[in-house]
Order: sequence, then structure tokens, then C-alpha cells
Amino acid sequence: MTKIIYGIQTDPEGRCIHYHGPNDVIANRCAKCQKLYACYKCHDELEDHKFEPVDPDEKDTAMCGACGKLYSYMEYACLSECTNCHHSFNPGCSLHKSIYAK
Repeated sequence: MTKIIYGIQTDPEGRCIHYHGPNDVIANRCAKCQKLYACYKCHDELEDHKFEPVDPDEKDTAMCGACGKLYSYMEYACLSECTNCHHSFNPGCSLHKSIYAK
């Protein structure tokens, strides 16, 4: 599977200039442009529209940058690590739920 994560200065696992801690490996899909971005800040700096949240039950809207496993936002939000590669997720990402999901 080819995993493309858009963002500014992203590393191979999707960490970006804004969020680059060891567990910052989740990319989220914008409902408008359908691109997976490292974070909403990167999206808003690179696109001509603001990041639009997805339906939390919509499939394939969050991706583990470590292995490429896709989740609905609701599935991802219930996890502390990837069910495929077991890479830890940043628990602080829950603070941005209203940005990424309706």
C-alpha cells in the first residue's frame, strides 16, 4: 500500500513541522479535498480551504503513518496504539477531535 501523507516537512511516518513527537503518526483526511494530512495546520497552510471534518463513522479517514493501516475516525479515537503495527498514538490528539471529525 502506498501511503501519502501531505504536510510541511513530513517524515516517512507523517510527523510534521507542527507535530513531531514520537507518537505523532496519525494522518487525518479532509472531507473537502480527501487528502490525508499530517495535521490541520499543514492542511490550512497548503490548501485554499480550511480543513473540513469527516463523519466519524466514515471508513478510511485516519491512517497510521507508521504502517499505513486505515481507520474510521471513531475506530482510531478508541485506540492507544495501531492494531496492525502496535505503534503508540499520541493521546493529546483527542484535543483536536472537533477539527477532524463532526
